[in-house]
Amino acid sequence: MQTEWSDSPTQQLAQRWSRHHLRLHRWLLQRPELLPKGATLLLAVSGGQDSMALLGLLHDLQRLHHWRLQLWHGDHQLRSNSGTQAAELADWAWQQGLALQIERWLEPQPDEAAARRWRYARLERAAGLVGASHVVTGHTASDRAETLMLQLARGSHRRGLASLRPQRSLSPELSLVRPLLLFSRSETGQIREQLGLPLWADASNAQPHYSRNRLRLEVLPVLEQLHPGASRRISGVAERLAQEQDSQEELLELALTGLMAPAATHEQALQRRALMALQPANQRQLLQAWLVRQGMGSLPAAQLQTLLARLVAEGGPGGADLAGRVRIQWDRDQLWLERPNTP
Repeated sequence: MQTEWSDSPTQQLAQRWSRHHLRLHRWLLQRPELLPKGATLLLAVSGGQDSMALLGLLHDLQRLHHWRLQLWHGDHQLRSNSGTQAAELADWAWQQGLALQIERWLEPQPDEAAARRWRYARLERAAGLVGASHVVTGHTASDRAETLMLQLARGSHRRGLASLRPQRSLSPELSLVRPLLLFSRSETGQIREQLGLPLWADASNAQPHYSRNRLRLEVLPVLEQLHPGASRRISGVAERLAQEQDSQEELLELALTGLMAPAATHEQALQRRALMALQPANQRQLLQAWLVRQGMGSLPAAQLQTLLARLVAEGGPGGADLAGRVRIQWDRDQLWLERPNTP
């Protein structure tokens, strides 16, 4: 059965209200910055299980939050039936009275990263055209768990493990929001079925040559059998890592401010002796943060370690070349940067 949204909003909500609606509603009330009341939202709708569950929930909660919903679908043209599915989705949206924009990738490439770049670039453009302040995607707790496990296998830093946050900035005026991180993929299946929403399955999700598909089809099911609810708990670990990362960055900024040389002979100089008195792990974090503050970007771990080793071993003045013809210099008391245009 396909849902017909022809009744009044009040009747719809009373008939369709579920524990999933309540859970998302309460979360959005607790974090009003995610999807502010009255905002124009651009929903990325693939037609798959997760995005249709997202559409159903937000459409039902629209009366309570006064959003203006706009839908966007990207036809990547990587499957022979993608155009047919896009047309069917457009026809269904028209029947429901929903505004849907469809864009086709004119130069499709069988590459996940390239497809993602195209998709977000077009979403950002489409958001500007309809005046949307938030782009909303259907990423779930299962997606977040997969991302954490892939990053863990690659030996990623804590920042990589804390990826797929509920909200991130696409531009100064536009936010990307992932409200379905509350739910696992099995739950979005339940939501879609309960709301009677149609489904346009993507056959590429079953192709094992994509690393994420193999993890989804072969690894996570085993973890769920061993520990039911594993995906949601792993996603919770990513959320806690993200919170710890934010907290650490605040403390790091405070510590770095205290390390700035008070009477520096060079602009934005760092106190060398105070830095070297800290634990090695803190030395690495603070020196890296100072370089980033100077617009240098992060140094590779090996280069950073070599630099700190010299600062420990060499008591007197010295220096080292960095990227972009920038040189880091030091004496017994301070560290500073010398750029090509520095006298």
